[in-house]
Amino acid sequence: MPSPGVALARLGFLTIGLFDGDNPGPGHQTTLEIIELGERLGFDSAWVRDRHPQYGISSPVAVLAPGLRGRMWYGGASTASARWAGEHRMNFLTSSVVRAEGSADFAAIQQSHIRAFRGAHPDGPDARVSQGLVVIPTDSATTAQRLRYAAYVEARTPRTASPQGPARMMFARDLLGSSSQIAEALYAHAGFREVREVAFALRSGRSPSRCRSASSARTTSRSCPT
Repeated sequence: MPSPGVALARLGFLTIGLFDGDNPGPGHQTTLEIIELGERLGFDSAWVRDRHPQYGISSPVAVLAPGLRGRMWYGGASTASARWAGEHRMNFLTSSVVRAEGSADFAAIQQSHIRAFRGAHPDGPDARVSQGLVVIPTDSATTAQRLRYAAYVEARTPRTASPQGPARMMFARDLLGSSSQIAEALYAHAGFREVREVAFALRSGRSPSRCRSASSARTTSRSCPT
């Protein structure tokens, strides 16, 4: 469990890697530049995911690669998927969108998924879990940028108040503020208290030139909002 003053084991970021289906080259190049920037800034990992129905880069997997299982990460939004990942000895990425199967408290649901995963994994408490959340630090932002970030978060916040749709999906709140405010919110988060590594999601469509860095829970928490 991370606590104030204790560094996370790993800090990564997650991006969709958007591109135009009719002209994919520029989008692929931008994604590579963002990943290269992440390396220079000291991130431990870069995650690329799919989102329906957008064009996005996904990581290729060599099915017969030696040691693949230990490198596979499974993103789950339900207790059943968390257990399945543990039973198959995968690593687990907690989702920023989860199913409210009982509780409607997002952090408590995320925490329960982590515990279900580790309960089913042979490595138990040592099984690797990375937490996924959207984090927008504002330390180096201009006044205009902070207003845009606030409007972005405000527009997305209503969906976090209660389960959405027939599947009762819960969305994580975006964490917006100074690095110290974000760190305080993370330390109070039941899901964060279960992990030693995180993968903060970047807003889609951001160019490397617009990335900003701010001191946070480990050494630096970074995001690339407009």
